[in-house]
Amino acid sequence: MTRYAIYVAPDAASHVWRFGSGTIGYDAATGADLPFNDTAGLSADVWSATTEEPRRYGFHATLKAPFELAPAIDEQSLLGDVEQLAASLPPVTLSGLLVRSIGRFIALVPAQPSVDLQALAAATVERLDHLRAPLSAADRARRLKSPLTTRQIEYLDRYGYPYVRDEFRFHMTLTGPVTKDAERTRIAETLAAAYSRSVPAGPFIVDALAVYRQPSRDARFRIVARFPLKKPPTP
Repeated sequence: MTRYAIYVAPDAASHVWRFGSGTIGYDAATGADLPFNDTAGLSADVWSATTEEPRRYGFHATLKAPFELAPAIDEQSLLGDVEQLAASLPPVTLSGLLVRSIGRFIALVPAQPSVDLQALAAATVERLDHLRAPLSAADRARRLKSPLTTRQIEYLDRYGYPYVRDEFRFHMTLTGPVTKDAERTRIAETLAAAYSRSVPAGPFIVDALAVYRQPSRDARFRIVARFPLKKPPTP
């Protein structure tokens, strides 16, 4: 079954997009494989395995996790509702992004917390929830294999994903799990240095909602549309 997701995706011409896509070796805007920017001192084969999971999803930050469409919803309806929501929500300016370890993964995260970003994520989850089919028993069981709190299980059953509302943490994944602490630290430091070289210092603006499509569970996600957030009023 085709799945969709609502993500944050930087503009395809931006330094951040080029860095993230080049790190995982895949451009979700074009569907093309890319040469790796940096393999963090690992062989190309090992780095390819290390980035296999984020490559399947494409460079992004999750707002509404992958879902199948509700029976009465088609792709055109989905796109129309996402476009309408995007036009009602203001852009969010973050002070910047940093490369950090999140558990066993390495990702880009906000340099400072943002109440506005949390509000944007909550609005996306709640106001687009009518689009998704109920979580299947198999997908629920798969999610429950991870240790989840009581609140996270409540969110899983309510929204089809456990990491929403107060559990939401904005991150743009750069690697799959790296189990050895020392290696994970070294890779994070290498990617942080590469990010500093590749991306000019300054704010990062969340300025659009992106719809990604996955035609089958073994396929990669690709961007279908990217809808700008509400334009500020003209002075």
